[in-house]
Amino acid sequence: MKNIPVENVRNFAIMGHTGSGKTTLTDALLYRLGLNDRLGSPADGTSLSDNTDLEKARHISIFSTTFSAIYKSGDADYEMVFTDTPGYADFFGSVIAAARSAETGLIVVDAAAGVQVGTRRAWQCCESRGVKSRAIVITGLDKDNTDFAQTLAGIQEAFGTKCEPVVIPTLDKRDVIDILGATDVPDDVAEMVTEAKGGLVELAAETDDTLIEKYLAGEPLTPEEIASGLVHAVADGHFVPVFVAMPLKGVGVDAVLDGIARFSASPVTVPHKTLDDAPIDPSPEAPFVGLVFRSVNDPFVGQLSYVRVFGGTLKGDSDVLNSSRKEKEHIGSLLAVRGKKQVPVESAAAGDIVAVPKLKGTHVGDTLCALDHVAQIDPIHFPKPVMFQAVTARTQADEDKIGTALKRVVEEDPTLSVDRNAETHEVILQGLGDVHIDVAVELMKSRSGVSVDLSQPKVPYRETVTAIGEGHYKHKKQSGGRGQYGEVYLRVEPLPEGEEDWFVNAIVGGVIPGNFIPAVQKGLVEGMVRGPLAGYTVTGVKATVYDGSYHDVDSSEVAFKIAGGRALKDAMLNAKPVLLEPIMTVKVTIPDDCLGDINGDLNHKRGRIMGMDMNGGMQMITAEVPQAELFRYCAELRSMTGGRGNFEMTFSRYEQVPSNVAQKVIAAAEKHEDED
Repeated sequence: MKNIPVENVRNFAIMGHTGSGKTTLTDALLYRLGLNDRLGSPADGTSLSDNTDLEKARHISIFSTTFSAIYKSGDADYEMVFTDTPGYADFFGSVIAAARSAETGLIVVDAAAGVQVGTRRAWQCCESRGVKSRAIVITGLDKDNTDFAQTLAGIQEAFGTKCEPVVIPTLDKRDVIDILGATDVPDDVAEMVTEAKGGLVELAAETDDTLIEKYLAGEPLTPEEIASGLVHAVADGHFVPVFVAMPLKGVGVDAVLDGIARFSASPVTVPHKTLDDAPIDPSPEAPFVGLVFRSVNDPFVGQLSYVRVFGGTLKGDSDVLNSSRKEKEHIGSLLAVRGKKQVPVESAAAGDIVAVPKLKGTHVGDTLCALDHVAQIDPIHFPKPVMFQAVTARTQADEDKIGTALKRVVEEDPTLSVDRNAETHEVILQGLGDVHIDVAVELMKSRSGVSVDLSQPKVPYRETVTAIGEGHYKHKKQSGGRGQYGEVYLRVEPLPEGEEDWFVNAIVGGVIPGNFIPAVQKGLVEGMVRGPLAGYTVTGVKATVYDGSYHDVDSSEVAFKIAGGRALKDAMLNAKPVLLEPIMTVKVTIPDDCLGDINGDLNHKRGRIMGMDMNGGMQMITAEVPQAELFRYCAELRSMTGGRGNFEMTFSRYEQVPSNVAQKVIAAAEKHEDED
């Protein structure tokens, strides 16, 4: 792909809170790297990163965007491979995927706002995914009422004193000073530079026993020793360099690029491993190993799979193995990614990201490897959906295409999923927030020409019994010719936990012939589809058929099936039937000052607080809450916390609905049935 050694590749993901200046910084980097002939801007729609109509209309990053370019720092050339990621919480899946495909997380902090929840989320994303090499860029110092020292103090309070500046702004904020390399330092910042340099030298010394002995003995470290020590400290996560940039003024942009080249990890310094803990050799001659971290439906090229190369060399017009699915794939062409543009290349080595068109069965998270060297990388673990909307086609023409449209948006975004609920018969679109769902709907319209309506999903309640009840039904019909006759007596009771045999044939004396018993059971199965209380699925009920009668001529399987279903309904109404509702385990992460409001709100939602803990400087509440109370919780939580809270939830179990709530559910079901 390029004549640059792997140790000079720098692959980094630009991360942070929405509005912190990530995309503005990205556009400044692109301008400096020569990928754009002018400084693009998200505000006026000229950004090379936020380049889709959706992003321009909403003024936020929605998709991650990858670029690559050559940058000369000192006497060496470096390949810069970087991905601008969304800051909005609904699109956090893109941040996770980008972090999984990068050696370094470059976290952007706006000086006017300081460390925000998105900043912490980006830091935690790196932490949980083993991205030890990190750097921070402070932007926005050219705004009113901003202060470098105050912003740095907030960063160190949040993430530790290992976050040390490598550049500082001049007092007039028109330039930045390289702490290690500056020779002509203005008097008004000389003391600050000296103090900061001392901290960097100490950090460098701590990486090696020989250096620390030399440092403690009062001997000065050479520039080479300091540089080597800091590189190791960054790779190990013991040092996080802090930069300053004012992208719109071009201040500090070169310092960021030079700093990434000097300090950040390369594919050689970060030990990537396979699922079975085997090291991946990053050298070009090693067997190829790569991970698909993104999928895009390009209007001109078709399906594009973005592959991060971890080991060996990927070549065009070659065969590889999808080891995740045990299928062979043919690599046709390779495309170097530069935002919306793709440039054909012949090969890609470790650290590179290339787009591969039209792979047959490969999806996000799959490992591609050499045919003769089977290896698999840990797939990307995405957050589970927290927002659910029922989707219905607006017209019959939309109905015919809705399945394909949904499939396309889900294939491109693994944090979206579609499920057809067998109990409510609704198609449910699931995502990470209301904006996430809205964007998916807009994509269905723009890419597939499908218009849909969204509504709150029905709760998949269930019905069961809490006591023993008897039921009886005689199905008798005579209208000339052969009639219909079948009579069933049965008893229902709660099915003991762990017991699977729910149907008991206790008929003696042949009052119901054996050949009609399967028809009775089938009638019970069909009757359990719609329970007698509100028409929901019946669960946890044991049914015993113990008596009945038949007619030599008129009895039939149909008659006994009808009798069985009607007898079940009668028995359940006599067995103290109740509604059950799904209970979710919810983990809510919020700042300390929101704790009282959120606890009160969860109690109002009939939730039970199970525990509280600290997680990354935030409070994490674990609670059990009925699903019926959570369909709008994503938007509600953000409103209550000013966008600083987030949550995840998983299904726990079914539990009896309180009688006052059950009465409303039953009344609503009866009203709906009357309207039908």
